[in-house]
Amino acid sequence: MIYRIEIGLKDGVPDARGRGVIHRAAGALKMAIDECRTRDVYKVVANIDAATAAVVQKTFADPVVAESAMDRLPAPATFDWMLEIGFKPGVTDNVGRTARGALKDIVGRELDWEEQVYTCMQYFISGNLTRKDIEHLGKDLLANTLIQTIAVFSKDEWLAAAPDVSAPIFDDHPEIKVNVIELPDDDAALMKISSDGILSLSLEEMRAIRNHYLRADVKAHRAELDLPEWPTDIELECIAQTWSEHCSHKIFAGVVEYKDEETGESETINSLYKTYVKASTKKIEESIDWLVSVFTDNAGIVKFNEDIHLVYKVETHNSPSALDPFGGSMTGIVGVNRDPLGTGMGAALVSNVWGYCLGSPFYDKEIPEGLMHPRRIRDGVHEGVIAGGNESGIPYSRGFECFDERYLGKPLVYCGTMGTIPVEVGGRPSERKEIEVGDWTVMCGGRIGKDGIHGATFSSEELRTESPAQAVQIGDPLTQRKLYEFLLEARDLGLFRCITDNGAGGISCSFGEMGKYSGGCECDLAGAPLKYEGLQPWEVLVSEAQERMTLAVQPEKREAFEALAKQRDVEVAFMGKYNDSGYFTVKQDGKVIASLDMDFLYETGCPTLVMPGRWKKPSVPAPAVAPRADYSETLVKL
Repeated sequence: MIYRIEIGLKDGVPDARGRGVIHRAAGALKMAIDECRTRDVYKVVANIDAATAAVVQKTFADPVVAESAMDRLPAPATFDWMLEIGFKPGVTDNVGRTARGALKDIVGRELDWEEQVYTCMQYFISGNLTRKDIEHLGKDLLANTLIQTIAVFSKDEWLAAAPDVSAPIFDDHPEIKVNVIELPDDDAALMKISSDGILSLSLEEMRAIRNHYLRADVKAHRAELDLPEWPTDIELECIAQTWSEHCSHKIFAGVVEYKDEETGESETINSLYKTYVKASTKKIEESIDWLVSVFTDNAGIVKFNEDIHLVYKVETHNSPSALDPFGGSMTGIVGVNRDPLGTGMGAALVSNVWGYCLGSPFYDKEIPEGLMHPRRIRDGVHEGVIAGGNESGIPYSRGFECFDERYLGKPLVYCGTMGTIPVEVGGRPSERKEIEVGDWTVMCGGRIGKDGIHGATFSSEELRTESPAQAVQIGDPLTQRKLYEFLLEARDLGLFRCITDNGAGGISCSFGEMGKYSGGCECDLAGAPLKYEGLQPWEVLVSEAQERMTLAVQPEKREAFEALAKQRDVEVAFMGKYNDSGYFTVKQDGKVIASLDMDFLYETGCPTLVMPGRWKKPSVPAPAVAPRADYSETLVKL
């Protein structure tokens, strides 16, 4: 059964969301809206009777300020247009997922896969506006067409239409299969494979992969496992995310052939990171004693007092924020929360920081195709950062904003988190990570979906009109909060041996990287919890979710770990074991579909990037001397 529940504010209750739309439309679109009233719509797809549905209706609506109805509320007193915005099928709907949790509590049982709650929002708008104006409002201010749907109704159309009681239609589930990607001896064809697959691999890297699969020892290993001669799609995707700029920082690690054109002097710099960033810190370390762990984990650790260390990390979420400002920055703030949480044995989170480099919010020239107005990006980014922090219970302490026209094409969105970690956990230094052969490979937290696929590779290339919607992972702060509290409790009980976050490469990143501690890892994707059916194996492996972590759990601790997870309402999946084979091996229902040499994957395989560097003294004209002015009146106004 599908039950449609519509909820709106009672007459006389101020509509803050509607007033926000009026204000933002005037500022960003120069659009005058007389009145805007909003409503929430829940479509409950569940095996429940009408009496239970009535309880759900009452639960979802706040009786003090709101009224609700099955199917449809009475029409607002005045409106000219109704704009409805919902999520496309398969896109994470956080409100719907939270509502589904409430539905589960009401019915008092586990829900079947098909039992879901879908949400959308309606805007009833009054003003001297055309249909084109309302579509402009939806596409360019209120919705992101990459992940949301827009429907526009005139007043007469809405009054005549029956309420929509259908659920979102998913594509037919494709056949689950593993494709073999032949790598031809043709440079153009190799680059087409990289470009079409959003792999962000250079020609040299594609050649290196091809040459690797032509080696006799590699062929022998693959024949032993009944794997094809050429890489499977899951292997190629795993290599691409591991070698992406986002994950491996190839530019910082590359060789710079540097020349000072003023003096004519030249030098070769082997890794800017090792030569300057890491070396300067190591030099400072010789004269101080408070650096505990730097350049080795998800975040840095420094001493604070005898009981705790401070843990700190800042990273960027630039490309996702350009595609979906709210979702991109929310995934940025909750994503960087994971880094201290996945550092050492896990840190408690204290506060968030942020910084934005954006185009001017007052930009009045033509916006290049595929880009959003910087004011919309700014407002969406800040809302996402604040919402992500508030909903996951981590306050923000400070931030900055910088505006320049050169950031129009790709904004910079910095998100950071500070945390604390005990000096010792379980009788050993808290920063030390270790895994023993035979430990379980465990994924816990949010489920895997299509959002977050190609996050690492997409973030490593220039924005283009073909940039994929699914690269933006939509964070789920409430799920992350439950996961966070569960992990700190499990840490203090000694229920896991090692922890890291599911980075931009999903479990391909976390499982493989943690496997380096033991020397190998094996997992079976059949145990992965999915948001919906039909994901291909390579999608399951590389899809990112901010509210997911990977752990190594001792075999003797499994029962206690699972019991605590159930008690704390956190989903966990025991997907394989760590070993010392030297390979990252992936199975689907017991059949090997990928086996990657970890030395090739993480150490020796990726070609070193060689870049020219030139210094030429810039010519900067002296600024014109502006006449002094009296700012008294301006200051008084301020």
